[in-house]
Amino acid sequence: MTDTPWLSIVGVGENGADGLCGASRAALDAAQWIIGPPRHLALIDGLGARAAERLVWPAPFADGLALVEARRGRPGVVLASGDPFWFGAGRSLARRLAAGEWRALPGPSTFSLAAARLGWGLEQTLCLGLHAAPVTRLRPHLAPGVRALVLVRDGAAFADLAQWLCDRGFAATRLWAMEALGGPRERVRAATAEAVAGQAVWAADPPAHPVCAALDMACDPAPAGGGAERVAGGGALLVPCASGWPDALFDHDGQITKRPVRALTLSALCPRAGEHLWDIGSGSGSVAIEWLACHASLRATAVEADATRARRLAANACALGADRLAVVHGRAPEALAELRAPDDRPDAVFIGGGLSEALLDAVWQRLAPGGRLVANAVTLESEALLGRWQRHVGGTLLRIALSEAQPLGRRQAWAAAYPIVQWSVSR
Repeated sequence: MTDTPWLSIVGVGENGADGLCGASRAALDAAQWIIGPPRHLALIDGLGARAAERLVWPAPFADGLALVEARRGRPGVVLASGDPFWFGAGRSLARRLAAGEWRALPGPSTFSLAAARLGWGLEQTLCLGLHAAPVTRLRPHLAPGVRALVLVRDGAAFADLAQWLCDRGFAATRLWAMEALGGPRERVRAATAEAVAGQAVWAADPPAHPVCAALDMACDPAPAGGGAERVAGGGALLVPCASGWPDALFDHDGQITKRPVRALTLSALCPRAGEHLWDIGSGSGSVAIEWLACHASLRATAVEADATRARRLAANACALGADRLAVVHGRAPEALAELRAPDDRPDAVFIGGGLSEALLDAVWQRLAPGGRLVANAVTLESEALLGRWQRHVGGTLLRIALSEAQPLGRRQAWAAAYPIVQWSVSR
């Protein structure tokens, strides 16, 4: 590790030079080259050594990383917005460089500035960067009372966000469009999602790039002319925080692990941060999607033999904020050959369909040490297969027998579902 890193990642705010600390100014003065987006370069105009090379960060983003690496060892500065490690370039640079090669000099993040303007506790506010990600990532978080700060690309994306909220029963959500926070061009405007989507406000003067959208999914006060208050999300189908989401959240053709069994399955799979799940015979994708919802660092691959179901589960994943789900169309165990490093050693595997001796053998060989395998069986033949494997390698067998009250004439009676045998084992 060197005493003086050759690269400084400097966070710049909308107030430009006025917001830079002494260390950031010193890094600019010592730099032989400075790279950043045009807006950031303009914000520090007049700072830095006169002879320093000025570079505009290109598109695609990876090309800029190559420019930085080509100047390795020469003192330089990468300009980033606010805090480079809040949805900024910092993480990408840190992955490519050794720890002693760089240092970060962050400024206030957009999230910090937005929370300060609104008086919101940042530790209790959802923060998402959706300037390069689908708005559906908000879906698991939609609930009355939730507050969120969301970075969006521009005014058009802000309007799209408002319409998306309306389409899901959250038209009463209070929205703030927050532009150029912390600088002389700062502007903060408020309206409901319904008003923004209907272009009743700001049609002649839409928000500019960049925009931080603040969402308050609380109650709207009663109108001045009387009437009841409206609750954002009232009547909407919400995503719970616990496992066992309502079946109605998933589009399916009946090939779905039902809610109570899914909750028991997720419990047996025991998701842990950073792990990767194979969901084999995924059907609607419900198990893999709920797995991904447990933690942002989790990964999942769904393997499905039926092409229509594979398309449907991919659409379910996108609609429910799990667009990072990888989908493999193919029949296991043959399709597992397509899964290469780092995907060839799953931390957990769920077999919901297509259970066979060959599949169990293939999965057992690929399962990472300490990994978990969970398989659900309905037929007598599959149940016998799980029993043999349990005797051979251990684990636990659980018989799940569920009944639901249903009408029987003018009364109700218990209607029993097919019992399920669940085998769970650690490698």
